[in-house]
Formats: sequence, structure tokens, C-alpha cells
Amino acid sequence: MGSAFSPGRRLAVAGLLAVFLLGPCLAAAAARATPISLELNKLQPLAQGTGCRAYFVIANPGSQAIPELDLDLVLFGTDGVIARRVAIEFGPLPAEKTVVRLFDLAGTPCDSIGQILLNDVISCRTGVTAPDADQRASCLARIALSSLAKVKLTR
Repeated sequence: MGSAFSPGRRLAVAGLLAVFLLGPCLAAAAARATPISLELNKLQPLAQGTGCRAYFVIANPGSQAIPELDLDLVLFGTDGVIARRVAIEFGPLPAEKTVVRLFDLAGTPCDSIGQILLNDVISCRTGVTAPDADQRASCLARIALSSLAKVKLTR
């Protein structure tokens, strides 16, 4: 008896089955992968009090570059109320390299920021061939947060 699927269709079904079965495995492997450290190093007022410059130190100690890493950050005021949401492009991150990224937050005074929350990974592209959602989840699991500023950087 022959198969109900053509050879091409069987290959497509096998590919979908592999993604379904391997997706959780890829996310678990990423959680064990080399961490990406993200540190809020300092906040510095911009000239004439027009906003705040955030200095982030991000390290990719792994042997594979991360061509794209965009994060969704939420800034909370000192009163705990959400003040602002920002999307920040941290990539590309070279392999085995630490870099500093500066971001100007116009209209947001430094002393008004009480906490910064890593809300989500908007996009993350690594050398791993996996669906975008799996890469985003694995990047989120790999990010280790810290802060040298008075403002906490949290997950």
C-alpha cells in the first residue's frame, strides 16, 4: 500500500513535526546557553534638563554573533506608575565581545525613573535556524540583568 502523501508533502509534514517537537528543546538548550548580560550602567541628565541618557553595557561572551536584538523596555516612575514604554535596538552583538549602547530618553528626567522593566524581546536573530518566536524566547531566557545605577533593571 502506498502513502497518502507525496514525497514533497511527507517532507513538509516531517519538517513541521520537527519544529513542533524540537521547539521546546531549542528553548531549553538556550536557557543553558551562554548568558547575554545586560547591565544598566548609569543614567545621565541631558543638557538643559531635556531628558536622560541611559548607558547600557551588554556582553555576548558566546562564540556566535547576535545580528539582531531589539528589546521592549517599560520605564516606571519613582511612584511605581508606568511612565513610558520604549523599543531599543541593542544588536548587532559581535561574538565574544562587550559593547556599550547609549539611549537618549527625551522628555524623561533621570530622577523621575524608578525602575526599568525588560518587558519582552521584540526581535532576536541568532545563528540558530528556528522560528522567530523560539529565538525570541531563547534570547529572553539567556538575558541576565544587573544595574550599577540607582534604578533597578528587572525582568
